[in-house]
Amino acid sequence: MSMVGFPLLLIPLAIYNIIVFLMPGVSFAEPLVTLPLTSGAQWPVTLSDVLLSLGILMLLLEVIKGARPGAKFLTDHLLSLIVFGAALAEFLLWPRFASSAYFLLTLLALVDFLSGVALRVRRGALVTVAASRSARPIPVEARQEPADLPAVQPAPVNEPIIPAPSEPTFAHPETSAAPASEPAAGPQAGSASPPPETAH
Repeated sequence: MSMVGFPLLLIPLAIYNIIVFLMPGVSFAEPLVTLPLTSGAQWPVTLSDVLLSLGILMLLLEVIKGARPGAKFLTDHLLSLIVFGAALAEFLLWPRFASSAYFLLTLLALVDFLSGVALRVRRGALVTVAASRSARPIPVEARQEPADLPAVQPAPVNEPIIPAPSEPTFAHPETSAAPASEPAAGPQAGSASPPPETAH
């Protein structure tokens, strides 16, 4: 269930109003419980402290809701303003609401309204800037055709070069045997002929 349109600061203010109008004998200054601290002191927790703590937590939730995209609409700001105006009127006009606790709750309601407006203005400014950046034309000098880009040479790869295996060559028998079978044209220089055998 979505709680986007409901002002959460109305919860502690409504509890204060219920106690004032329906339980007039209840005091906001009397301690509800006493908590011992590690220092040895005793901390008396009053009803005013509980309502203020609840108001601070509700304000935190309101800020978280307002920070979400599209969470706070005009009706939400109007409801927060109505809650603050009603709390301020009760603080100024009714004697039983003239206390520090109720003043601080009223101040929290004012902070809720102002933070919602500030977040909305901030979000609108960011959307306007993003839209103007997307609609801005690209300058001519910034445009570069792909043909103007420098050619990128591939980096040499240091890989060992493996020679291709040599293929066997087959020569014709006649051409290969011709030089060996050719007779010598004449006596070779530097070669001596064997002497003739003499008869005995």
